[in-house]
Amino acid sequence: MHQQREHFGSRFAVIMALAGSAVGLGNIWRFPYMVGRHGGGAFIIVYIVCSLLVSLPVFFAEGILGKSTRLNTLGAIKKVAPKWRWAGYMGILAAFVITSYYSVVGGWSLDYFIRSVSGGFKGLSMEASAGIFSRMTSSAWETLVSFFGFLLLSAMVVAAGVEKGIGRFSKLMMPLLFFMIVLIVVKSLSLPGAKQGMDYLLKPDFSKLDGPAIAAALGQSFFSLSLGVGCVLTYSSYMKSDGKIFQTGLWTALFDTIFALMAGFAIMPAVFSVEGLEPSAGPSLVYETLPVIFSQMGVLVPVIFFLAVLIAAFTSSISMYEVVVAWLVDEKKMPRPRAVLLVFVAAAALGTVCALVPAVFNACDFSTSNIFMTLGALIFVIIVGWCMPSHIARDTFDGKAWPVVHFLIKWIAPVAIAAIAVTNLL
Repeated sequence: MHQQREHFGSRFAVIMALAGSAVGLGNIWRFPYMVGRHGGGAFIIVYIVCSLLVSLPVFFAEGILGKSTRLNTLGAIKKVAPKWRWAGYMGILAAFVITSYYSVVGGWSLDYFIRSVSGGFKGLSMEASAGIFSRMTSSAWETLVSFFGFLLLSAMVVAAGVEKGIGRFSKLMMPLLFFMIVLIVVKSLSLPGAKQGMDYLLKPDFSKLDGPAIAAALGQSFFSLSLGVGCVLTYSSYMKSDGKIFQTGLWTALFDTIFALMAGFAIMPAVFSVEGLEPSAGPSLVYETLPVIFSQMGVLVPVIFFLAVLIAAFTSSISMYEVVVAWLVDEKKMPRPRAVLLVFVAAAALGTVCALVPAVFNACDFSTSNIFMTLGALIFVIIVGWCMPSHIARDTFDGKAWPVVHFLIKWIAPVAIAAIAVTNLL
């Protein structure tokens, strides 16, 4: 069965796919604000340390499970630790829920990209921009059209297969994404007030590194790599036998961190270039504040920016979609096209409810981010650290750093993940 399983055609495709899974809207609308709020360069240092000591070991644990078993999330857990099989179902459920409600947000990105191409942001004021976003999110017809469009495009990529669909898409779109964000950075740094924006991001203020700041760095690092729901596990199961978990994890974390910093360099100097604007986080930054600022830089800048936002949303959504499809293909012996269609129909149903009922959207977001992802990650490190034979994990990891990584997986990561869970629920 393993010989017939799909796989990525190259190591570059694997890294780009995993980087695409990691790089998402959180890098754009949350990371820059958190950096400035929690001490600038000091926060970045803590973020990198958290990535090395906690997030990467979780990444490695998922990767080891996927590559060693060549199975989906449920199949991998059943093979290594059968008593934990319920966690496999939980991961698949979480990936499905995220696919559904995240596609609603992805639909906003698609809507705004189309608006930018049609020149809809020309001469935009803050009041008008807030009005556009409010009307879009309150209009059932507009929200659902963009949602279905985004979900359909995601389904088309996944239906094309691992290498011809996800691999090719990632190899093309991820370099394009980085190129576009570089263009925005160059333009943003040329604006008056750019230095203030850079100081906001980079000037270290260690006095702001309190408990909440450290918890924020840990949580941001953890969630940024899409850990805990089986994305890394699933993509790693498609690696060739000579794939390197250690190198792949390092490159993925590096790309994710670089993109997050570049997004900050693109956004915050632009925000500080306009008198009276304060840095913010979340949808209000991307869909209300930035259209006003970037519309003043010409027609092309908003197009480039919202295409970058759309690609970031797509690559993350596709990885979640594939977690569910892989389960249907492996466990239910379902042909990929039929599996993709089934997930599309089910996600369209749940996503429609999320789009129309904010309380359901918020519940899906809260449960996946604060419960499913953290619990899933905790179980992954427990399985690899305590249940899987050490020599199998070591041979799959195939790196001289294994003794250190094994110690982090077995002892440090579980404690840190528990801290994330407690912090999020308080």
